[in-house]
Amino acid sequence: MRPATSSRRVPERITSLIDGTQVAAGPGGHDMPVVYPYDETTVSLLREADAAEVGRAVQSARNAFDHGPWPRMDAADRSRILFAIRDLLLANAEELAWLEVMNTGIPISHVRGHVQRMARNFSFFAEVANTLSGEVYTQSKGWLTYVTREPKGVAALIAPWNAPLALSSMRIATCIAFGNTCVLKPSEYTPLAVTRMVELCHEAGLPPGVVNVVNGRGTVTGTAMVANPLIDMVGFTGGTHTGRAIMSAAGAQLKPCILELGGKSANIICADADLDRALDGALAGIFSNNGQQCLAGSRILLDRRIADEFIARFVERAQRIRMGDPLEASTEMGPLAFREHLDRVLGYVDVATSEGARLLTGGRRATSMPQGYFMEPTAVLAGSNRARVCQEEIFGPFATFLTFDGVDEAIAVANDSPFGLVCYVWTSSLDAAMRVSRDVRAGTVWVNTPMMRELRAPFGGYKQSGIGRDGATSSAEFFTELKTTTIPIDTPTLPRFGA
Repeated sequence: MRPATSSRRVPERITSLIDGTQVAAGPGGHDMPVVYPYDETTVSLLREADAAEVGRAVQSARNAFDHGPWPRMDAADRSRILFAIRDLLLANAEELAWLEVMNTGIPISHVRGHVQRMARNFSFFAEVANTLSGEVYTQSKGWLTYVTREPKGVAALIAPWNAPLALSSMRIATCIAFGNTCVLKPSEYTPLAVTRMVELCHEAGLPPGVVNVVNGRGTVTGTAMVANPLIDMVGFTGGTHTGRAIMSAAGAQLKPCILELGGKSANIICADADLDRALDGALAGIFSNNGQQCLAGSRILLDRRIADEFIARFVERAQRIRMGDPLEASTEMGPLAFREHLDRVLGYVDVATSEGARLLTGGRRATSMPQGYFMEPTAVLAGSNRARVCQEEIFGPFATFLTFDGVDEAIAVANDSPFGLVCYVWTSSLDAAMRVSRDVRAGTVWVNTPMMRELRAPFGGYKQSGIGRDGATSSAEFFTELKTTTIPIDTPTLPRFGA
């Protein structure tokens, strides 16, 4: 087992966190290696939670919801704890960032942004929950009807491996801010920083049972969570294939789901765009986070008039991207998260060339790195949007170029996809920007900018990119129940059956 490379320590074993306490790993059970993707060494062991252990975690969350203080607290008191969580997470920001790098291989310069987003999630949704309002109706003479919001119950939350802190904290914060409790399953590949984050939540004053953590594979631990009858709702961030299975299992018990799933987002670059900024945005849109992001601009659509110039400049810049130790501040791209994923992404190179695409750069495991799951920044020019590399989510440092003639064609190509998460457009024409915004079927459209997440606004996808939205109002809609209470002001006349 690889020793820690700094004064910070990776725990030797990761287990479940139930009722605010780490579960001891007894004899037997299934252990899984936790691997640092930069040098392929095992840094910890994860003990998988079986159905019985998941059941204990769910019962803890159920007890905390049915009998504990959290759902019954004054909103201001819950907010104070959430703000204390924010403060303690920021106080431990470097430790959390280091653990995240040790799990994901994402450059620390990028991970520090994830840590800030993690902390902001807790304070932002504390503010949202504190400002929720009800409704009152007096239009029916002699009656008063008011509508209140109540927490929905116990949530099964499943987080992905590509941005564990940012995305698991989003799931937790949007759930517990409104008085719910939960059981969280991080990815079995990336449990380190998430487990530490939840430990810090308890140190900041979160009552036991409000957030429980179980670890393991989706087919074992995740399946047991979703199937448990004490679970009231499911929140999942991850791949579309898994999301479909989760929704099917949850639907059998009529459990509502919020699903943020995959994407194959179009990045439309018009001839009148500021090409310097568009180039920066296109490179960031596909190669940041080591290319592993659902909102990547992975289909780069170029106006034919500027295509040759733009591709040449893109390739030249891609070949100069600095790969290396993700703990070094100068590193721009680290390794992919795990070996199976590296093999999968590399496999799309053969898929692309077999369908007639032209390899522009990359396409190989990085020979400059003696170890680690590194892949060269890769780009291909596809002959048609019907190609698999244009229709399937690759989820790696793999850009696919297409050309178009006119904005109408670009919009048609953008919409010719089973996904609809985000869209980018680079243009100096207000008309073109507004037409793309109106006509592209995607949950978010970014105009002349790379990724910007506005937490107040809804975020989610059309089609196979998801169900529901995260955001201020959207999260309140999902994680609360509406209750209508009607009171007579004037004594109503009642029928007297049997009088």
